[in-house]
Amino acid sequence: MKLRLLTFVIVALFGTVLCMLGRAQESADEMAAIRAGSDMFVEAFNKGDAKAIAALWTDDGEYIDDTGRRFVGRDAIEKVYAEFFTNVPKSKIQLAIDSLRLLSNDTAIEDGRAVVVSPERSALGFSKYTVVHVKVDNTWKMASVRDTVSEVPAAVSSAADLEFLIGTWVAEEHGVKTVSVCRWIAEGHFIERSYTSTHVDGTSSSGVQLVGWNPSAEHVQSWSFSPDGGYATGMWFPQPGGWVGHMLGTTGDGLPTSSINQFRKLDDNAYVWQAIHRSVGGKSLPDTHEVVWKRQVENAE
Repeated sequence: MKLRLLTFVIVALFGTVLCMLGRAQESADEMAAIRAGSDMFVEAFNKGDAKAIAALWTDDGEYIDDTGRRFVGRDAIEKVYAEFFTNVPKSKIQLAIDSLRLLSNDTAIEDGRAVVVSPERSALGFSKYTVVHVKVDNTWKMASVRDTVSEVPAAVSSAADLEFLIGTWVAEEHGVKTVSVCRWIAEGHFIERSYTSTHVDGTSSSGVQLVGWNPSAEHVQSWSFSPDGGYATGMWFPQPGGWVGHMLGTTGDGLPTSSINQFRKLDDNAYVWQAIHRSVGGKSLPDTHEVVWKRQVENAE
């Protein structure tokens, strides 16, 4: 009798675990589908395709822009985006999803940040957004989108807030050791970050990055030059505990690149760096792992 009872309990627990795993996988699949929809929005925006953008909304979906104007229905939404693309052709957008959570089986909410860049790669706008997603006929659509202008704090008028980076930093990942040296240049207006990576086979590569205040666009900007001959420019904005950079560039072979780089300060001697939403030549790449950089402190004599 006891053996039968024990067997019943084990079978019940096993069934519960399988059910929980199934729900977790289902939730992960739904989240991936919503993120794919966000990627479709970026792709359509960067092509200037207002009709494809509007198709991502529900039939009676609403869009509230950063001035408070409200547009309801796909026709109205398509029209406002078409007008924008006429006024600012070839503009590009990048998104950083800060949070995405399921409220029910057919409702989710997304919060994030967006930056729109002109063909000259100057920032046209930096905003926060909230999206309410709903599932219609087994497809996730946007029911409501609200943009809110996000101002860069007036105190951020130079690279001074990044002064803690001055010094030598070390990071290791998958056997690759990278040493980064940051120093002030140009009378303290820019930070130069030079780095050298030593690979498992003993070979090494190096690159350089400059960071400083862009007075015309009014944001911190970076210019990166990689070992393959490629380059990238980044628009950096403060966030709680760190910074986020929207990067656009080109590989040494001429392929366009994009990513969102973010770092979070742990203390004066350590910070975490990660690149997300990466793409090369229009193809998506997986996010990098979080990499911890530690300050290299010289031993006192």
